[in-house]
Amino acid sequence: MTGANLPTTLEAWLDYIGRQHTAAIVMGLQRVREVWQRMGSPQAPRNIIVGGTNGKGSTCALLESILDIAGYRIGFYSSPHLLRYNERVRIARAEANDAKLVASFAAVETARCDGEVIPLTYFEYATLSALWCFAEAKLDMAILEVGMGGRLDAVNLIDADVAILTSVDLDHQQFLGDTREKIGWEKAHIYRSGKPAIYADADMPPSVGDYVASIGADLIRFGRDYQYLKLDGQWQWQGKILGEATRRGSLPYPALRGTYQLRNASAALAALAAISTAGSGFPISQNHVKRGLLEVKWPGRMQVLPGRPTVVLDVAHNPHATRALHDALGMMGFYENTYAVFSMLRDKDIRQVVDIIKDRIDRWYIAGLAGERGTSVEELAAILDAAGLAGRYDRYSSIEGAYRAARDRATQNDRILGFGSFYTVADLLRVVK
Repeated sequence: MTGANLPTTLEAWLDYIGRQHTAAIVMGLQRVREVWQRMGSPQAPRNIIVGGTNGKGSTCALLESILDIAGYRIGFYSSPHLLRYNERVRIARAEANDAKLVASFAAVETARCDGEVIPLTYFEYATLSALWCFAEAKLDMAILEVGMGGRLDAVNLIDADVAILTSVDLDHQQFLGDTREKIGWEKAHIYRSGKPAIYADADMPPSVGDYVASIGADLIRFGRDYQYLKLDGQWQWQGKILGEATRRGSLPYPALRGTYQLRNASAALAALAAISTAGSGFPISQNHVKRGLLEVKWPGRMQVLPGRPTVVLDVAHNPHATRALHDALGMMGFYENTYAVFSMLRDKDIRQVVDIIKDRIDRWYIAGLAGERGTSVEELAAILDAAGLAGRYDRYSSIEGAYRAARDRATQNDRILGFGSFYTVADLLRVVK
């Protein structure tokens, strides 16, 4: 496409990039690396990359909050978005505006067509756009969330100064492998030789440790090199990071709900300690950490909306995330009834998700999701029947209809849970807003 014919609005660009590849996901870095190099290899001067099955977005948000409050100019790239594409690219805690994103896509397209035209997927366009925006913004550091896997994810173009794996569990098996060992090996490829490699969960697949040893990265493990302790109304963190003992005491609980957020916050603190110890010049005071924990925001993750009945939104879409959601719901206190507004994508383990959480839910309000990956309401009903929930659900033609029915039934003492997919939560946010 020539310069005169380039789209001029963000909406037009998003339509255009969604039509440039026949597949939504294509594993491999050769094509996207070639375009990135044609663009001049744009990136921020320092980078933290965060991957993992679950918890990576929250960990990124915590890092962004603390570093921003400490006075650093931070970029944050995440995916997918909930309501607006602009959510994916944040600079100094503000969403990139349409004009900046339009300019970034034009830069990607110009490079893509400079010589042999290289096909890119939607995510590859998005990642290159974000890297261009961050190079233009004169940042101190960028925080990059891996889309899927690690080894062949477009974010892995960047050599991270610090890389975090939050967890490894079964998800995207059709692309990453059917065991935690295989998935862990794929995800571990965001680590770099001689750089801090943080693993933020107690259960690390041996393949992760084997890969770290093979490249000579500095492994920093939760439970071995750092840990946290819950106290009455506060918590503390301590560790020995790259040979230097460090401690953060009297910390407030993060504004993000769920006790599992302490593990994400601990990984963020380990990364900040590693950056400081490595001499990168990013000192963080105790007050910066406390304020960052209190002021962090990350929608759709155990998000409790104001008012009654209580409405909880969570993008949990795999068994690992659903177990965390199950535990978090159990710590919220007593509700007379919990009504679930629920839908999932067909390529997820819907039955296991239902089995994990069904004892927390009194009645289900289900609807299908559109698109090739969407599950129909009939398919969802069959899964609920097989899980022993026949007669405990109602079918609706849309998430909005399901939510309004649950809302009509719920009293002030009840709870409505919307979960199962980013698409489910996005639809709910549009309704409640």
